[in-house]
Amino acid sequence: MPAPATQTTTGDVCEVNCVHPDAVRAARQALPDETCVNEATSFLKLLSDPTRLKILSALNSSELCVCDLSQVVGISESAVSHQLRLLRAGRLVTFRKEGRVAYYRLTDEHVTLLIQSALDHASE
Repeated sequence: MPAPATQTTTGDVCEVNCVHPDAVRAARQALPDETCVNEATSFLKLLSDPTRLKILSALNSSELCVCDLSQVVGISESAVSHQLRLLRAGRLVTFRKEGRVAYYRLTDEHVTLLIQSALDHASE
């Protein structure tokens, strides 16, 4: 049974205060565990930096080396390498070596979809 209703005057909240126990229970059961929440938050923080998002967007189109990414993003190779270390640690990018050149790419389809969804949402 919902809690007793009380009136409020703010337009961005319910006009009455009532709790729906079944809805609350279902929503709590749908919450991911703390480890998953923490890992997802770390993942999203990596995406929240403009330089890293540019690097990831460039890698969304094709595999690129540090020199190429430096030219695309407009920052030094050293700065690109630093950002790539963070992205590798967060499992957003991986690389392959061809001789002395390391080619970076997005780790998997999850990263690709997330980047594309974020950019699509921003452009709407």
